[in-house]
Amino acid sequence: MSAASVLRLKVILNDVKPRVLRKIEVPADITLDWLHLTLQAAFGWENVHCFAIHCGDQRWGIPDPESRTSTMRDAREVRLGDLLEAFGAKRLRYVYDFGDNWEHTITIGKACQPKSGELYPRLVAAEGRCPPEDVGGPWGYFHILESLKDPSPEQREEFVMWYGEADFDPENFQPELLKQHVMAIAQEWSE
Repeated sequence: MSAASVLRLKVILNDVKPRVLRKIEVPADITLDWLHLTLQAAFGWENVHCFAIHCGDQRWGIPDPESRTSTMRDAREVRLGDLLEAFGAKRLRYVYDFGDNWEHTITIGKACQPKSGELYPRLVAAEGRCPPEDVGGPWGYFHILESLKDPSPEQREEFVMWYGEADFDPENFQPELLKQHVMAIAQEWSE
């Protein structure tokens, strides 16, 4: 795979409904830490927690320098295209926030040549609003969605306390804003 190639990725946030999906295009030579930043921007996460990208039994993230037992490899030192070639992978697993354990499945599409004048990475398509941070993972998110259906003031008050927004709607999100956030990553990456 040429370093000048662009990879098409389909990324699904697992175990949540309604479905949250992103289609992105990234340069094959993007490092895994920049892939993480791209995913954060594409999903609307806040990038305040640890992450890991898994391929088979290997995982990459930002290793804790104080841990003597960590098996995490440094995401800053490997490029996505090299990882895919080395492992022959067609899917990766991306985990964000080890407490809430937001797990994403990354399906690798075909490699293509970049379009002239286009910056990468770029968000091609988005479906579904990302859950709020720190709500207890998929189970907590399900609980919040259920509480929003309950018109009782106690349930609404609890949600506002956890999230701060009483009218959260999982179907109402702004894909154009997410595209702008990914474009900011692309501009920084191109420099």
